[in-house]
Amino acid sequence: MRDLVIGIDASTSAVKGIAFNRTGHPEAEAREDYSTSNPLPGHFEQDAVDWWRALTAVTQRLTAEVDAGRIAAIAIGHQRETFTLLDPDGRPVRPAILWLDERARDQVARLSDELGRERIRDISGKPPDPTPALYALAWLREHEPDIIDRASVVVDVHAFLIHRLTGRLATAIAAADPLGLIDIAAGTWDPILVAAAGLDPRHLLELVSSGERIGALSAEAAVATGLLKGTPVIAGAGDGQMAGLGVGAVDERTGYLSLGTGIVAGLYCRKCRTSDAHRTLTSPTGQGYMVEAVLRSGMSLVDWAARMMSGGEKAEAKTLERFSNEAERVGPGAGGVMVLPYWAGVMNPYWSPQARGVVIGLSLDHGPGHVFRAVLEGLAFEQAVAVSAMEASIGRRAERFVVSGGGARSRLLMTILAAVLGRPLAKSSVADAVALGAAILAAVGSGWYPSVAEAVAGMVSAPSEEVQPDPILAATYAPMLDVYGRLFSETSRIVSDAQIAYGRVPRPQ
Repeated sequence: MRDLVIGIDASTSAVKGIAFNRTGHPEAEAREDYSTSNPLPGHFEQDAVDWWRALTAVTQRLTAEVDAGRIAAIAIGHQRETFTLLDPDGRPVRPAILWLDERARDQVARLSDELGRERIRDISGKPPDPTPALYALAWLREHEPDIIDRASVVVDVHAFLIHRLTGRLATAIAAADPLGLIDIAAGTWDPILVAAAGLDPRHLLELVSSGERIGALSAEAAVATGLLKGTPVIAGAGDGQMAGLGVGAVDERTGYLSLGTGIVAGLYCRKCRTSDAHRTLTSPTGQGYMVEAVLRSGMSLVDWAARMMSGGEKAEAKTLERFSNEAERVGPGAGGVMVLPYWAGVMNPYWSPQARGVVIGLSLDHGPGHVFRAVLEGLAFEQAVAVSAMEASIGRRAERFVVSGGGARSRLLMTILAAVLGRPLAKSSVADAVALGAAILAAVGSGWYPSVAEAVAGMVSAPSEEVQPDPILAATYAPMLDVYGRLFSETSRIVSDAQIAYGRVPRPQ
């Protein structure tokens, strides 16, 4: 009896897979990590074949726990904007370029001037920024033109894995949308943006809707994965939208907050609205859109801070717990230390890839606990600024946010966020909301539920706990948030000048 579906989360650092039953209860879980290379400053790459190796390792472990004959379907959520190029035999012609990559700053400026930044934003839903693949592709056309010429197709992570599973070169609209090449209102590749990326129509994938059957497992893939030949493969979506689906944030009252490598805050919106206050993406539900605020240096900044203060070693759970305990003893305000968390630039609402992190207020009295707390508070203050701008743009305020991702395990961060955002934070009951979102689409695609809304109702459990905003803490943070709101505008010029003076970025001509 096919009573399970597999939801895959192919994230920035690992593939995670969970076998869910019809009520959204996980019956088996597995994870396989992979590495990221940083060959030059601002360049972040991965070997796309590692995604496939990780996926097959995960499914092999899952099918060692549950019989492959029980799997009704599989669907994938993936790290957005990341892409690679394939030759006619389906092999990558170069390492994949990640969403974290910043090499295409010049292309962002050039295409903004040539096409108009508002025109790009209103077609793609995304204000110009190095994150969408559009600009890295334009960089490749300028710096590695032979790579573009040799490639037969450009694929996102979802499409790469779909091709390995089924042999079909296709992807979901909600998976390709973050690449920045889609007309989000029409749900089609936009010829202006495709040409701007230096691509030909031959480089483009077939597009399908999320939740649609995109293929079936090939005999070769069955051997590699441990799944049965012919297992249905259902079209998924990007991990941000999938996280919103996995926590049930598919109405206009509930927002989603994913505390992962980057931090994503999002709201469902029935109409297509574009603005510098947010990114706009197609919804994996097949109806409406998701508006999002994204901070590229999210929990990766927390890990970085812990690593730097513990001798440069990997931040283990016990290390993070130690610094968190120290930060809790420090108390709100971190002894006057404040952090602007732009270690990887800033997207909305400022859209400044040149922005960099700022720490102010340090003295000889401060220790690791002060810095660590300031990092957590900086992340929370940033969410308040970004969410406020996003909500003002769409004219609606979320009643609460459902939180997923590794950062949701931090009680201190959840307490700070609830106070700064001024509304309840409900902790997702599932460890990986992206995987559950993928499983929801797999459940719809396999016929378990007639609609995404009914699958959400049947598979998303009530939050495991809810953190209410502490009114005293909220009042304490209010004046600090006002100061934080001025921090970028009052430091951005000197940070930019310092980057130029120290040779980190070219001097303007």
